[in-house]
Amino acid sequence: MTDSTRWRLVLGEQATPHAGPLADEHAERDAALDWLYGRDPERAERGERRGGSGPSELTTVDWLDGIHRLFPRATVERLERDAVERYEIHDVVTDPRVLARIEPNPTLLRAILRTKHLMHQGVLTQARRIVETVVAELIAKLAVEIGQALSGTRTRRPSRFRQARDFDFHGTIRANLAHYRPATGRIAIESPRFVARTRRHAERWQLVLLVDQSASMAGSVIHAAVTAACLWRVPGLATHLVAFDTELADLTTEVTDPVELLMKVQLGGGTDIARAVAYAATLIENPRRAIVAVISDFFEGGNEQELVRSVAKLTGQGTRVLGLAALDEEANPVYHRELAQRLANAGARVGAMTPGELAGFVAERIAR
Repeated sequence: MTDSTRWRLVLGEQATPHAGPLADEHAERDAALDWLYGRDPERAERGERRGGSGPSELTTVDWLDGIHRLFPRATVERLERDAVERYEIHDVVTDPRVLARIEPNPTLLRAILRTKHLMHQGVLTQARRIVETVVAELIAKLAVEIGQALSGTRTRRPSRFRQARDFDFHGTIRANLAHYRPATGRIAIESPRFVARTRRHAERWQLVLLVDQSASMAGSVIHAAVTAACLWRVPGLATHLVAFDTELADLTTEVTDPVELLMKVQLGGGTDIARAVAYAATLIENPRRAIVAVISDFFEGGNEQELVRSVAKLTGQGTRVLGLAALDEEANPVYHRELAQRLANAGARVGAMTPGELAGFVAERIAR
């Protein structure tokens, strides 16, 4: 590829008088990019040609076939993501011919959850195949991450068995401080300590996942469903999953089938976090052995004062409350920081976690 061709592709059609016209596959690449990015309102304001105009308009099927032939996989994934998320080209997920051609991926799964209300039964069947594929991949990946977080937990009871993996570093330091040698700056270890790896399950713990169904929380909804499925069989832990907007849907009985669960979730609508937290309080059996994870962007449509009071009441009785602005692999949220701070002031631990980090947090509490 010549420098002039490269600059023409970067700068667009307006650069043709200076860089010359494109030919062959370069022209096809330019047309494919213009079909998508020509929709940008800023281009119309500048008087540039918009994609999708004229008698030779590409269909979404033609466009998908073209980009898979013209671009490397990483570029294709970016183009598909922009088509779905940036330009909301709904026929990417509502046209069965398109669904048959597109590669299943998390972006497509989020789009299906947002638009499945637009799909007729035949399209839903195609969409379910994609949901099954992506969920299976997520479970395979997250099960390892969550399993590692759970398998590493230990009780703090001393152990007679001396194994390197059970070495209690902090306990050993505390037990041997009397043998500190100032001259060398070292501690002589005379009594190494080890801890038991077995867990105590005499009293059951509860984990209540409250998941905001706002459209912006689609990624967290998906990961919450998969995380609940992975945690369902953890000994000594009862996992609840509740989806909410202005209404509540207790999906606990569905957690063993995350595909069916996700096909029932309805993204969008208002948000009443206070109502969800109040419902979670009714599920708790032993407040000091319960964790309530509120997965939301904290843009509350209900009563903020009631929400803060409910969280303060839960934390006051010994329940661990997590305010998670994101539960996904990136854990990079956009959320209402003022309300999140008020919840933190009420005793909640507020932030964002990956599913593995949440599993680790739960496992550490169970093991104590």
